[in-house]
Amino acid sequence: MPTIAVIAGDGIGPEVIDEGMRVLDKISELEGFKFETVTYPFGADHYLKTGEAMPVSVIQEFKEMDAILLGAIGDPRISVGMLERAIIGGIRWGELDLYINLRPIKLYADYLTPLKDKTPDDINMVIVRENTEGLYIGLGGNFKKGTPDEIAIQEMVVTRKGVERVIRYAFDVARKRGKDNKLTLIDKANALQTQDIWSRTMEEVAGEYKDITHDHAYIDAACMWMVKNPEWFDVAVTGNMMGDIITDLGAAIQGGMGLAASGNIHPGRVGMFEPIHGSAPKHAGKGVICPLATISAVQMMLDELGYPDAALRIDRAIGKALTSGKITSISTSSGMKTSEYTDAVLEHLV
Repeated sequence: MPTIAVIAGDGIGPEVIDEGMRVLDKISELEGFKFETVTYPFGADHYLKTGEAMPVSVIQEFKEMDAILLGAIGDPRISVGMLERAIIGGIRWGELDLYINLRPIKLYADYLTPLKDKTPDDINMVIVRENTEGLYIGLGGNFKKGTPDEIAIQEMVVTRKGVERVIRYAFDVARKRGKDNKLTLIDKANALQTQDIWSRTMEEVAGEYKDITHDHAYIDAACMWMVKNPEWFDVAVTGNMMGDIITDLGAAIQGGMGLAASGNIHPGRVGMFEPIHGSAPKHAGKGVICPLATISAVQMMLDELGYPDAALRIDRAIGKALTSGKITSISTSSGMKTSEYTDAVLEHLV
């Protein structure tokens, strides 16, 4: 029986987590499996009350669990990025080493995409983002801060081990999907010396995956092609910062942040699953936010936990809910309540 750590977090986090748990409860009943949850209070309110963001000791508890479900982290009362680095970064980095950020980009209904004449057949890809290296590891700083002579330095760290393991994972995703059997490496090797390690490693690992076609795109061109020809992409692998940017573009073409979910994964270990829309504090408590990204995160979590049939049922239910006519927009101004989006999914969870 899997044990799931639940961190509702800040802003709209508790609202969307409640809806995700409604779907998890229902699918477990339908599929006949049980699970346990352990709730953690980490977020802005906890920090302001205790002065503690997330204790290092809790990582040991997470190691004994099967998955972590996160709502959202971030609050305007706290300095920008502090809680995110302490909680989200603390889970991704360090001992848990969640080196894969897995981001499906899937269009469920024509009306959701801003791209002209593109359909669900055109927008169905997966981005595999390296999640623990690059510019985000925090090496650097400021010299003569606040003066006209200030210098800011941020160092990019890329290791052969980090690159190889994420590329292998991406090849395995392409093989498992069996869609176009294609993997695209996205980098900026024409400008950044660190990127050569990606292309060399890609070529070496590709020799073990003769059934998978591989190609290459620079990040700027990939952004253009994702808008112009999203059907060209099946699975793509890229570094941390570039993956952070291009997956938000992917969220836009699939219909918006309210549909986008991610998995932070180290195969064989506890993983963390979350919507990627952030805490949206201005909408908190109003019951107007779309919870479908969190429901998708639950679907990803179940797939990783070894419940593929349950995951597929949720994915199909989301698709049917979005094409049923009951949902015509995922905007906060749509007139739909948060719970009504979930009701529409539950109706099709058969």
